[in-house]
Amino acid sequence: MSSTARVEDLLRPLAPQVLGALVRRYGHFGAAEDAVQEALLAAVRQWPGEGVPDNPRGWLIRVASRRLMDQLRADEARRRREETATQLTPRDDFTAPAPGESRAPSEDDTLTLLFLCCHPTLTPAAQVALTLRAVGGLTTAEIARAHLVPEATMAQRVSRAKQKVKGVAFRQPGPEDRDQRLTAVLQVLYLIFNEGYTATSGPALHRAELAREAIRLTRAVRRLLPREGAVTGLLALMLLTEARSAARTGPHGELVPLDEQDRGRWDRGAIAEGTALVEEALAQAPVGAYQVQAAIAALHDEAERAEDTDWPQILALYDVLLERAPEPMARLGRVVAVAMVHGPTAGLAELDALEGPLAGHHRLDSVRGHLLERAGDTEGARAAYQLAASRTLSVPEIRYLQMRAARLRR
Repeated sequence: MSSTARVEDLLRPLAPQVLGALVRRYGHFGAAEDAVQEALLAAVRQWPGEGVPDNPRGWLIRVASRRLMDQLRADEARRRREETATQLTPRDDFTAPAPGESRAPSEDDTLTLLFLCCHPTLTPAAQVALTLRAVGGLTTAEIARAHLVPEATMAQRVSRAKQKVKGVAFRQPGPEDRDQRLTAVLQVLYLIFNEGYTATSGPALHRAELAREAIRLTRAVRRLLPREGAVTGLLALMLLTEARSAARTGPHGELVPLDEQDRGRWDRGAIAEGTALVEEALAQAPVGAYQVQAAIAALHDEAERAEDTDWPQILALYDVLLERAPEPMARLGRVVAVAMVHGPTAGLAELDALEGPLAGHHRLDSVRGHLLERAGDTEGARAAYQLAASRTLSVPEIRYLQMRAARLRR
């Protein structure tokens, strides 16, 4: 791993902590987020060559605070609040954690920021976008890709969300408010995990730092809400899915599909923990979508060989899942289960119904190619794989889909 990559891995968990520290001191969420981004860029430029400072979090807070103060001075409308902040917090204090900061775990700041981004004044879409940006560290382009919307639309959504939370007190919500925000928080964490497990763009299939961060934050939320079945279920789902990550790519970074993976490379410790969490989550009523998805993942992980997979039980669980969350991707997963139980022709018949909600998405074309190949339609399968390859920005997925199409020319 290059020195720049190591620095980026270090910065990802520090970013929300630094933003939390600035927002807690000053407010000004939007300006603080901009200042933190500048500090992170400065770190990426300086640390690989000059070395990581002894107190990287303090360094980032100091640099970001100076950037923020510069922004506030340039804004006449904020001058009075800048002067108040300056009087309350001497600039020299930024060379190290502020008084009392060492007594407040950095994880608390990250969680507080997570719930702030899911404030009830924001729409669910804005909650997700803002948290992915501020806590998850995704770019606007990555967030837009995850939501299947234009980048300009997502940029406006993030900007409006920043304005709405400006001035909101930086503290963890009470139990009643916390429950209202939990659905959005879990959706955000799952999106962060998904972007890490299968990157929507770039040369790598797996962005391990994002997947690890999503798991870390979900563990933190579970410590806060240990009897919430949805939280337990989401953590189980992440662990059971991430357990396969080492086997998902070959020696040259190529994608290896689930049925061809070396299951000896799966993380059995994570599978054992995830399976235990599934059992716990299913006992924590009401049973929701995350618990059911985790149960599906457990069935995949428990199969010693691909042919041992209990597809009838998986199909039954997908039927339960769609009753709770009739999402397009869940419906696509059910199509695969239908094909494995009843044959590719049955799966293709149900795939047509997803043309509307998943129009233009590469996964729809990829599944179609797989089912057509199994059904013996070589020409149709090759065309579907080629179309899927043209619709994804992930280099490993493009290569895999192109390889499948090329293999059918023989």
